Amino acid sequence: MSGEVNIKRLAQELNISIATVSKALNDSYEISLKTKTRVWTLAKALNYTPNPAASNLRSNKTKTIAVIIPCVANNFFSLAIKGIEEIARQYGYHVLIYQTHEDTEMEKSFTNSLLNGRVDGILTSVSSNEYNDEYYRELVKKIPVVLFDRVYESLDTFKVTTDDYQISFEATTHLIQCGCKKIAYLYGLDQLPAGRARFMGYTDALHANGLEPREELIVKYQPEEEVNLKQIKQLFQDQQPDALFSSIEEFIIPAYSACIDLKLNIPEDVKILSFSNMSSARLLHPSLTTITQPAFEIGNEAAKCLFKILNKKGIDDERDVVLKSVLIKRASTGC
Repeated sequence: MSGEVNIKRLAQELNISIATVSKALNDSYEISLKTKTRVWTLAKALNYTPNPAASNLRSNKTKTIAVIIPCVANNFFSLAIKGIEEIARQYGYHVLIYQTHEDTEMEKSFTNSLLNGRVDGILTSVSSNEYNDEYYRELVKKIPVVLFDRVYESLDTFKVTTDDYQISFEATTHLIQCGCKKIAYLYGLDQLPAGRARFMGYTDALHANGLEPREELIVKYQPEEEVNLKQIKQLFQDQQPDALFSSIEEFIIPAYSACIDLKLNIPEDVKILSFSNMSSARLLHPSLTTITQPAFEIGNEAAKCLFKILNKKGIDDERDVVLKSVLIKRASTGC
């Protein structure tokens, strides 16, 4: 059969109703997996392309979702976006991406602009410069929202995170097992649950090994790289730590630069590890021990959760999804 490939043609070739084809293409829970597979296979073979204007009018959906993140250039978020886009394509959705540059006012401006029907739902990783849970408490009542990585724990929606506390405990223990007794902590995301969980994992691991956390060994992140470099150099000069544990990858370049400027050898004089999804971590000299989050899988899972809400399927599933990070030991910790 030749001619236009539309839902009617798919129905005729499969000898099923147009309504069944339509529901199968939209992954409706009313249709069996066997039937969906038949429809999807034929649609792919015939290069079927849906008519978005017609389907959107019928369903009152935009077939578009928004992703709001702090920074597109961050390795973690670029991988998470890939995971989101993979799922969105399966559902025939477009993805709009907004970056907040860690500004909660910009974040609110973006989300407010999306409440006029421009998108069907929002995936977001919140900004770190201010605790903003009251705003999101109201937002989730107005539009489907799923939070990932950086979340507000009290919100009544799906949240996809990693085991920040456990992996920080494991990483600190690794440094102690490597002989470190004076471990400095480079503290980012201190306004958010993820940042506080990482810090608690660090302090609890110290206590578990008979070491006391010391305020003078803690450096808090500042937006300017030069300020962070200055802080870390001052830390080395004043406290002589034997290890640096960085809770965010933005500290990595200042930390390595400080060691170069002060002629400190890694890992002989100081060991370094960091949360990071940088593909270049293994190429640094020496290669960097990292806590690597499953960024692609986090984005993938967050998108699946959003489509559960949009399709009213699986909305009673567990709403706090926690994936495991991995400690990848390299030369910068030296054991």
